[in-house]
Amino acid sequence: MTLLWGLQDKPKRGPKPRLTVDQITRAAIELADAEGFEAVSMRRIAEKLGGVTAMSLYTYVPGKGELLDLMLDAVYGEALGPIPQGGWRERLEAVARRNRRLYLSHPWLIQIAIARPGLGPNLLAKYELELSVVEGLGLTDVDMDLLLSMIGDYVHGAARAAIYAAQAEKHTGMTDNQWWEAHAPLLEKVWDPAKYPVASRVGNTAGQEYGAGDPERSFEFGLQRLLDGVEALIARRAQGR
Repeated sequence: MTLLWGLQDKPKRGPKPRLTVDQITRAAIELADAEGFEAVSMRRIAEKLGGVTAMSLYTYVPGKGELLDLMLDAVYGEALGPIPQGGWRERLEAVARRNRRLYLSHPWLIQIAIARPGLGPNLLAKYELELSVVEGLGLTDVDMDLLLSMIGDYVHGAARAAIYAAQAEKHTGMTDNQWWEAHAPLLEKVWDPAKYPVASRVGNTAGQEYGAGDPERSFEFGLQRLLDGVEALIARRAQGR
C-alpha cells in the first residue's frame, strides 16, 4: 500500500537513487506485454533496465507480489479519462469497451487471479469514474456495485476468448478458419446431420455468416443483451420493485 500510494520513506542522505519505482513497474509491464506475466522476474527487469542488478531492485520493490500490485494499478490508469457524453447506455458501453481494450493491450491480465485487489490510486479512481456512469439512475448503491462487477466479469470472459483465439493462431500458425478447414474431411466422416439436426442447421448458418468465429461480434452481441437487462432493472427500480 505504501508503494502504491508513494508513501515509502525517502532516504535522507546518501547518493540519489538511480531508479524509480515507476521505471521498474513500466519495465515489468513491457516484459509482460511481450512475453506474458511468467516472464517477469527481477533478473529480466534488471537486464531490461541495464546497469543494475536484480538484487538492487529489491531495495525499491520487496517482491513479485508487490510488483504485481504496482503493475495492475499502473495499467488501470489507462482506463481513466473522460467518458463520452450520451445516455447511460452509451456511457456504459464505453466503459465496457475501454476495459476490453485494456485486456487486449495487456493480455497477461487474464492470467492474474485477483482475490484481493491492491487498493491503489488508479484502481480507486477507475471505480469512482465507472460508478459515476450509473449514478442517478434510481439504482441502489448495492445495485451499482453489482452492476459494475457484472460488466467487469462479462468483459473479462469475452476478452479472454478473443485473446485465446489470437494466441492459438500465433502458436499454431493457423487461423480458426484454417484449423476448421484442416479438420473438415474427418468431421464430414463422423458428423451425422440426422443425429444433430439443430446443431447442423445453426452451425452451417453461423459458419456462412462469420466463419469459425467472430470475437468482436460475440462481444457486441453479449454486451447489448447485458444492457437490455440493465434497462429492465432500471425500469423495475423506477416502479419501486
